[in-house]
Amino acid sequence: MSLFNETLLWFMKRRMPRIEAMYERPLELQEQMLQGLLSHGRSTEWGAKHGYQDVSNYERFKQQVPISTYEEIFPYIDRMMQGEQNILWDTPISWYSKSSGTTNARSKFIPVSKEALEECHMMGGKDMITLLAANKPDTKVFEGKGLSIGGSLTENPVNSSMLMGDVSAVVMKNLPIWAQIIRTPSLDVALMGDWDQKIEKMAIETSKENVTSILGVPTWTLVLIEKILEITGKKSILEVWENFEFMIHGAVAFGPYRELFKNQIFPSSQVGFLEIYNASEGFFGIQDDLSKPDEMLLMLDYGIFYEFIPMSEEGEEANTIVSLSQVEIGVNYAMVISTNAGLWRYKIGDTVKFTSVSPYRIKISGRTKHFINAFGEELIIENAETAVARACAATQAEIKDYTAAPAFMNEGKNGHHEWVIEFSKAPKDFRTFAQILDQTLREQNSDYDAKRSYDLVLGPPLVHIAPAGTFHNWMRERGKLGGQHKVPRLSNHREFLEGVKAHF
Repeated sequence: MSLFNETLLWFMKRRMPRIEAMYERPLELQEQMLQGLLSHGRSTEWGAKHGYQDVSNYERFKQQVPISTYEEIFPYIDRMMQGEQNILWDTPISWYSKSSGTTNARSKFIPVSKEALEECHMMGGKDMITLLAANKPDTKVFEGKGLSIGGSLTENPVNSSMLMGDVSAVVMKNLPIWAQIIRTPSLDVALMGDWDQKIEKMAIETSKENVTSILGVPTWTLVLIEKILEITGKKSILEVWENFEFMIHGAVAFGPYRELFKNQIFPSSQVGFLEIYNASEGFFGIQDDLSKPDEMLLMLDYGIFYEFIPMSEEGEEANTIVSLSQVEIGVNYAMVISTNAGLWRYKIGDTVKFTSVSPYRIKISGRTKHFINAFGEELIIENAETAVARACAATQAEIKDYTAAPAFMNEGKNGHHEWVIEFSKAPKDFRTFAQILDQTLREQNSDYDAKRSYDLVLGPPLVHIAPAGTFHNWMRERGKLGGQHKVPRLSNHREFLEGVKAHF
């Protein structure tokens, strides 16, 4: 093991006592986060409006500060983007993370303060390595380079002194020198906006490097690896990166891709997979135990205070909201955050379930606005991802992308769900794939099962196989190529599905 590798790992491991505090003193940490946020917020316009001077505890905070959606908080963000300061946060904001979301085309612009950059996003990156090393103490990950599949940056159209872009690009641009040295590709390539050219140049550069880890979205990782194999003529990416150790993934559920990456892309016991939960609004979770796939430790000292709204059986948010101390295992919660960039009691739009409360571990269960409920079936992402993964496993199939939407009742015909799936490896028996997909959905969701009973309301799903490149072409047509743009998995309307179908 090289001295450089040992030195960096030593620095990273010094963080471990703070991570252990999340196991031992989680509620104390959250109280500290709340008090720290309030001290920053008291001198802001938002703090003055909502009486932060009189807020000293959570109960008062809950009474005086409203829960906000992006639409409700955007007028404040808009003023900040035009140059006003001290509106939501008391330190200058000059960076904005741009996110298109997954259920509509309108971009969101999330403020990124110095505190959010250093104490949240970058801290998450350091802890990611700390936990990686804790799971594999003999790792040599720093003897090579980490490949980051990031986004792009542009000037703020209303204020040229500010920059905006994908959160990965914002973080990448602000990395310290030591972190820039151990990453690839070059910053100029990593921040390119044209994804077709970017993938080509990334493949050329990274194919010549000793890549030991990847941080990226599974779908874009697949695209890049396919391009590298095309350029090099190699049959396996492990022939290109012989010392590869870790794939760090996030943004989309890994379940449907797990077997593909584990058995086909990186078929080696030396390769591990670590999940992170990083969004434009903050860095929330890291898988702390590689033996627990899909479960992540909730990171409690990143300047974020968490609250949770239980989702009702009908899929609607209940009238109650709870703090971390009141959450229960297995309940589907909409997540509400207050952050060190001035998002106050902000509904992020994600839903999570706790798999453990000692320590607090979560799994992402879906989106509050990302579902199918055309017939009272309330199908959420978690159900769909499980069903696709099981159907793939049973038929030795591997998928690239998919989307699903309702086909509504018409002229006496019952409705059904319509799926478009692009496979990287087609199922051995397509009929079996569709049957297991349906069967698993029925097992996972009692409402779906009830509507499917005797085909009276909801018929079997109609599944189409999309030709190779269908989703890539559709996303390109929409101007949505890039790591921050995700294919909408479930929609309660047919706009996305019809758009995809038009490409085959």
